[in-house]
Amino acid sequence: MLGRILLGLIGIAIGTGMVMKTEGLVSAFGPIYFFDKYLGAEGGTRLGYKLIGLFIIFISVLIATNMIDGFLLWILGPIIRHQAPG
Repeated sequence: MLGRILLGLIGIAIGTGMVMKTEGLVSAFGPIYFFDKYLGAEGGTRLGYKLIGLFIIFISVLIATNMIDGFLLWILGPIIRHQAPG
């Protein structure tokens, strides 16, 4: 239980750092051309890093609150139901 909460808090800190320090990530890792192509040439990479950070925060909160199993079953439920035998 403590490990799950600690892992969630570490993930939240990493995601928050990605959202807050986007310019440092762009300087360190360079542009992501996929995001520039689909989200705009000027700020696409920065927005992409922020979206990745928000996704990490969301998943980390689910892990910390032990809701990740229910969320995955909700997302993958239709696929699992169609593959079940019988």
